[in-house]
This record gives sequence, C-alpha cells and structure tokens, in this order.
Amino acid sequence: MITLLHGDSAAELKGLADNSVDLIVTSPPYADQRKQTYGGVAPDEYVAWFLPISAELLRVLKPSGTFILNIKERVVDGERHTYVLELILAMRQQGWLWTEEFMWHKKNSYPGKWPNRFRDSWERLLQFNKQRKFKMLQEAVMVEMGDWAKSRLRNLSKTDQERDESRVGSGFGKKIANWLERDKAYPTNVLHMATECSNRDHSAAFPEALPEWFIKLFTEPGDTVLDPFMGSATTLRVAKRLQRSAIGIDIHEDYIRRAHDELLESERQLALLQERKKYVVS
Repeated sequence: MITLLHGDSAAELKGLADNSVDLIVTSPPYADQRKQTYGGVAPDEYVAWFLPISAELLRVLKPSGTFILNIKERVVDGERHTYVLELILAMRQQGWLWTEEFMWHKKNSYPGKWPNRFRDSWERLLQFNKQRKFKMLQEAVMVEMGDWAKSRLRNLSKTDQERDESRVGSGFGKKIANWLERDKAYPTNVLHMATECSNRDHSAAFPEALPEWFIKLFTEPGDTVLDPFMGSATTLRVAKRLQRSAIGIDIHEDYIRRAHDELLESERQLALLQERKKYVVS
C-alpha cells in the first residue's frame, strides 16, 4: 500500500501512529539549498528547523527500525559549516543512537574548479536507530568477491590460514582462509553509485539504487518505508517494486500529483502484464 500525504512534514507526521514505520529514508533540503523548491533553510537555523521533524520520526519509527538521513555540509564564507555535526549531536540528545555513517560516492559528479577545494564527489548517509539491536538483513546486500578473491586467496600464507591477531592488541583479527570457498562477501560502508541524471523535474533526485540498497538491508516484504521529503518519489517507487508499503510526504502538491499518477500507471501496467500472462501456454 502506498500513502501520499500533502503538507508540511512535521505536521503530517503527527497523523502517523507510534512505532508504525520500519525504515525512514530521506534527503531533506540541505541548508540554503532548493530555495525555489522548498524555500531554503539558513545553516545557522537548520538544527532548530529539523529537530521537530526528527522528534516525530523518532516517535513513528519502530524500536527495530532504522533512519537513513542523506545530508551534506555546505560551504559558508570559505569553510564547511558545522550544521550537520551540530544536528548529529542534537539528535543524540533527542534520544537517537548514531549507529553508522555510510558514504555515497557519486561516480559521475560534475567537473569544476574552485580556488581552495576540489569538487564534491560524496555525500553522507547517516544511520540512526532507537535501540542498539535493530533489524538488519546483511545477506540481502552481499556482493561478489570479484578479483580480490582470485589474487588474495591464490596463495595463502600460514597467517592467512590461522587467525591473524592484531599486532596492536586491539582484539581484532582475521582468518583469510574462511573466505576461500565463498563467492560473496559483505559490502563496505562506501556506496559507489552514479547520481540521477534524468531527475524527473526535481532539483535533487537520488538514484533508485540508493534507497533500494537500504530497503533491502533493513526491511522485508510487507514492511513500511517512509520518506518525509518525498520529492520525485524515488523511495516510494522502489519500495513498491520490492513489495513494501510506503508513505510519502511532500509540501508541494505538484510532486504528490505526479507521484499519484505515476504509481497509478505502474499499477495499470502490472495488471495488463498479469492479464497477458494468463494467456501464455508453457
């Protein structure tokens, strides 16, 4: 089931039940960004603006759920502003656990030249939780071992065949031989994905692969995914395709209408496909 809500996120979230959402994936307007779309929020005011929203998100998220926040600092007067770091600290005070930080490496970022820095080619994906134990389906996002397995596992040394304890006494160690017969490995916390080029008339659409990765990692079919800054409805489209329920909120009626029409059309196309399959004789 897909639910579309038109209005301010903080206000519309109040209508959702406590502990009713399994995963939140969103990219709110960054400080002073998307002014034409969302009006823009000054960096010094960003934390105060976001905290009422994050308080509602904390309420509606299940104890086993996860919140993924896509955000990035901007440059003000020649230096990076600290509003993202301040937001992390404020959300921890609010009751959130800052569990992990993923990096989205934008493989096709635009070239450019600046006097005192290089082009931005990555963004933060901050993971917050309500408790230390949460739903996480790591096997759902495993990756092919690739060339690493061919080279690293070809000639195993004695230390590779035994547990290689940390020389600095950290307690961490590894046994490379454990991966000898495996064709897949767990991924890193760096996601290499191209940005969305056909942006569906939205100023900051992210690629479908981004929410898809987190939806697979933190939810199962039938779970509920929420995007309180829905925009072009990327998260909702992916959630629907993966057989999750989804809730999208946006202050712009145009985005709500487009999402409604697009999702309705996808339902019609699916119905036609299923009807055709009835006449296929295998």
